[in-house]
Amino acid sequence: MDQIVDFFKYLLDSKEIIQTGGLVLITLIIFIENGIFFGFFLPGDYLLFLSGVFAGTGVLPVSLLVLLSCIFGAAVTGSLTGYLTGRYFGDRLQNRPDSLFFKQKYIETTREYFLKYGSRTLIVARFLPVVRTFAPILSGLIRMNFQYFMLYNVIGGAVWVFSLVGGGFYFGEKFPWIVDYVHYIIIFFLAITTFTVIRGYINARRDMKQPKETISE
Repeated sequence: MDQIVDFFKYLLDSKEIIQTGGLVLITLIIFIENGIFFGFFLPGDYLLFLSGVFAGTGVLPVSLLVLLSCIFGAAVTGSLTGYLTGRYFGDRLQNRPDSLFFKQKYIETTREYFLKYGSRTLIVARFLPVVRTFAPILSGLIRMNFQYFMLYNVIGGAVWVFSLVGGGFYFGEKFPWIVDYVHYIIIFFLAITTFTVIRGYINARRDMKQPKETISE
């Protein structure tokens, strides 16, 4: 049991992942987190930013171009896998009972974002934990046009990856001492993403209730 706990602690530790797993593990985690339903708990935003920081400081010995290419490819193909999963196995997911790695509320939360933002959810969701994982799955489940899905998938992946990895690389290269404050960076990202998810969820719920109240009047 202790080994399992240690394994999950390792998966949630972006610094440890980058230092010991290197580019291969980073790419694999981003792929899983962007469309495999059980990967919603994996680090996303701050893993991207910190991989850029470590590449900028030389701790991660890869060029910015290689890092961007691998992570962007993982983000796009991960979401594509999620889309295909939703398209061909969506009914099973909707009928799947809640478990440690899956909650029906994750699909409902993502559905509310789609009702609010439409196809743009695939771009907005890139910066929202949990929603980022389930948005492509729901896209497949509702049979979104494949061309539109891929367009928003590529745009969203590019904005997400290039902004966070590129930003991290810039800070790492210009301010190498930033590696001494990794834990503060993680806390900052966790606070921002948690606040964004909660506020977005509340707003989506409120917007959904608005028409109902108007009709009843």
